[in-house]
Amino acid sequence: MSNIGLYFLALIIPIVAQLYVSSSYNKYKKINNRKKLTGFEVARKILDKNGLNDLYIVETEGNLTDHYDPRRKTVKLSSDIFHGDTIAAMAVAAHECGHAIQDKDGYFFMRVRSFIFPIVSFGTKFAYVVLLIGLFANLMNLIWLGIILVGLGLVFQLVTLPVEFDASKRALKELETTILVDEDDKIGTKSMLTAAAMTYVAGVLSSALEILRLILIFTNRRD
Repeated sequence: MSNIGLYFLALIIPIVAQLYVSSSYNKYKKINNRKKLTGFEVARKILDKNGLNDLYIVETEGNLTDHYDPRRKTVKLSSDIFHGDTIAAMAVAAHECGHAIQDKDGYFFMRVRSFIFPIVSFGTKFAYVVLLIGLFANLMNLIWLGIILVGLGLVFQLVTLPVEFDASKRALKELETTILVDEDDKIGTKSMLTAAAMTYVAGVLSSALEILRLILIFTNRRD
């Protein structure tokens, strides 16, 4: 495959994945869950059940900006999720609580991700600068260093995959054991969580293709 083809794939895969998750979200944010529970209420029930009564649940700005902040021990939910009593709100809120439970349990991959984050953040920030310096100075060793630094982002995404899949698995389990979902809601919730997970898979594929493209560009240039 040509460099252009790899570039196109690396660009299009995340877009397709984002369209998929947006489509699922737009579908299930229009369907109320049977219990008529808001995202905040779902999160509070799950956290309290797991002995996380001291964790805050706060509203945050934006669309699908929901996340768990391990430093502040806070579940942050966007307005639609915080106040919404939809299947989408239930799924997203439960997923973020899944991360909070991971933190409580000391989930291995979450700890690894937290540990490598500063290294990855620093390395990827300067990756393309190193590549450009290596290119203009015609230093292959520096170019390879730049590619390795780009690869740190892929390593981070690979570690993130089990974190996200496990959080979704925990979310479904918690919704079932707290009897917050019936069979119809479960189908919608699972569909939402699967769509969200695909964005992370797409990120891994896109990063891998970008690294392959860089390797082909610079090895062909050397030849």
